[in-house]
Amino acid sequence: MRIGIMGAEGSFSEMAGEKYIRDNNIKNAKLIPLISASNVLRELDAGNIDKGIFPIENSNGGIVLEAIYAMSEHVFKIECMFELDVHHMLLVLPGTRISDIQSITSHDQALKQCNMYIKRVWPSVDVFEYEDTAKAAKDLSLGILQDTTAVIASRVCAELYGLEILEESIQDLKFNYTLFVVANKR
Repeated sequence: MRIGIMGAEGSFSEMAGEKYIRDNNIKNAKLIPLISASNVLRELDAGNIDKGIFPIENSNGGIVLEAIYAMSEHVFKIECMFELDVHHMLLVLPGTRISDIQSITSHDQALKQCNMYIKRVWPSVDVFEYEDTAKAAKDLSLGILQDTTAVIASRVCAELYGLEILEESIQDLKFNYTLFVVANKR
């Protein structure tokens, strides 16, 4: 079974995909990182994947607009929905000091979920949106993003991309649940 996910390797959608596979005792499943909800639904339409998993709402950040816009352009069947408790980490390149950070980047939803933290702790840094939390972590590790950038992403991304966790669980609310959809071709 081929399951397309919104996000890169290490994304919260990948974690949701792993949970779906585990909870449904699915054997021989492969998660395919497709970065955006639009890509997931396009690949589902084309028959290149069997299912798609992407977030649609967060208890703190609200509706995932990217997913809603993508859903409006495709016809699919919702198999199920489930929640995942999301904890954001502030990741940096090894050896980066707090005083070195000039910008913070992540997916729009992660920035919304950490908005008060950013305003309180990092009021003078530039904040900009990126297409995916895990892709931001990967691109920081590859030197695509400046070394003075911190990214908001999962703990898995720190391990996967050789980044350091500067601060843990920086989301504004202790309980930070994201609702994921499992989509099937209609």
